[in-house]
Amino acid sequence: MPKKLVIKVTAGADSAERCSQAFTVAAVAVASGVEVSLWLTGESSWFALPGRAAEFELPHAAPLPDLIESIQAGGRITLCTQCAARRDITEQDVLEGVRIAGAQVFVSEIMADGVQALVY
Repeated sequence: MPKKLVIKVTAGADSAERCSQAFTVAAVAVASGVEVSLWLTGESSWFALPGRAAEFELPHAAPLPDLIESIQAGGRITLCTQCAARRDITEQDVLEGVRIAGAQVFVSEIMADGVQALVY
């Protein structure tokens, strides 16, 4: 099993099942003891803001706020720099514990030894 899992989620409410799958896989990986780095890009960027995850609904899926809490308990959530800028999201706007970082950080994470990267 990889030592670290990096997940980039590009979907938000526009593709609810794909979005939910990314957060679910990240939360299950954290619960399994895997080091997880979840990247919010595209429409998923909105979930870096307080209250936005509570607005997300998908039948038969775990609530997004619960998944985010699980991920943050043992992993890291990062908001893409460009995605944040396009949405006028600043570091002062995001949930506690969410960092904003760019492609250079993403590439360094996925190129490390023992890393598995997934994109949703």
